[in-house]
Amino acid sequence: MIRNQDAFHTSVLLQKAVDGLNVKPGRKYIDATLGGGGHTEEILKRGGIVLGIDIDQDAVDYVREKFKVQSSLPRRQAGKFKVNKDLFIAQGNFADLKNIAKKYNFDLVAGILFDLGMSSYQIDKSTRGFSFLRDESLDMRMDKSEDITAEYIINHKPKEYLYEIFTKFSEELDSGSIAEAIVSARALKPIKTTQDLVRIIMSAKKRVGQQHEATKVFQALRIAVNDELENLLQGLEDAYQLLQEGGRLVVISFHSLEDRRVKLQGREKGWHLITKKPIIADYQEILKNPRSRSAKMRIFEKV
Repeated sequence: MIRNQDAFHTSVLLQKAVDGLNVKPGRKYIDATLGGGGHTEEILKRGGIVLGIDIDQDAVDYVREKFKVQSSLPRRQAGKFKVNKDLFIAQGNFADLKNIAKKYNFDLVAGILFDLGMSSYQIDKSTRGFSFLRDESLDMRMDKSEDITAEYIINHKPKEYLYEIFTKFSEELDSGSIAEAIVSARALKPIKTTQDLVRIIMSAKKRVGQQHEATKVFQALRIAVNDELENLLQGLEDAYQLLQEGGRLVVISFHSLEDRRVKLQGREKGWHLITKKPIIADYQEILKNPRSRSAKMRIFEKV
């Protein structure tokens, strides 16, 4: 069991995100992407009542254990919050946010937070193939109970589908040649691991930039496996319905496809935009947590 929160996940823009929620003691807040519980813990410290949700059962199990241990400490060490009174934890997809919230009597809340990045644990320790730097099975499911894996997509979907997701979900300029190379390779033998796929991508890439050659294809596959962009739109729609007037929505995105959808939803719903420009990590945070460098945070208020 991982005992160190930072070993599971280092929350990005921690203080700024919770500042953005404008936490008031005794009010209800939803952390729609629980991760390692960092944002949730900070909301609790400021007196908020929190429903923490995560699609990944590993994250849910970790945070339940973390706060169980913490609540057994003397009150002066543990803080003033109590599990099942001030904190509720649920496994689920934020595309089902409204139904989950109502189940826990969080049907009118003061703030909702979405941190759309993967956890450090998912990248480094989950063995689900999210990283192209390790040789792991091509899984990429956030929710391990789902059926479709990256391996299934790579080995069974037609070339046209592969081209479409590489283009649409990562803006990969070499989508055509990579899709062609995958179809040719799988005709000889199944593509099973991340490194199998990396070798195929590198052989097909015509353009080499600063990013690793496999970065965009892995992003596209992860988005496709988990239906991330459609889930985000539904989650934001549910968030609008759950927030009380004057309630805050804080969204931390990590690539332009997410950020565009967040901005579009904000315009369509007529949110009051608190942040005219996105908030980004400062130099010191990037030094401590390099993965924060691509984070963009936007804060909205329901009017």
